[in-house]
Amino acid sequence: MFSHVVIFWTDPSRADAPDELIAAAKKYLESIPGIVHFHVGKMAGSHRDVVDQTYQVALNIQFQSKQAQDEYQVHPQHLEFVKQCKPLFAKLVIYDFG
Repeated sequence: MFSHVVIFWTDPSRADAPDELIAAAKKYLESIPGIVHFHVGKMAGSHRDVVDQTYQVALNIQFQSKQAQDEYQVHPQHLEFVKQCKPLFAKLVIYDFG
């Protein structure tokens, strides 16, 4: 199993950016071959100090292998998602692990 987690800080001047980003992830990414599990959503508030609550959207995708994730990265739908959504976020951080 290989996990690809992306944390997005959306553009604060665009109130609709989180919803647009989530809709685009579902449209472009969810159906890409090689994905075993796909989940995207808004940050969930927590009373725990150790939980980062500064971001707006998180994407969690699991693949069968790193090779499947590598193929996902160059898939046309992923490239289109990046192109369409880049204006929606101010920052992102990616965590990949196997």
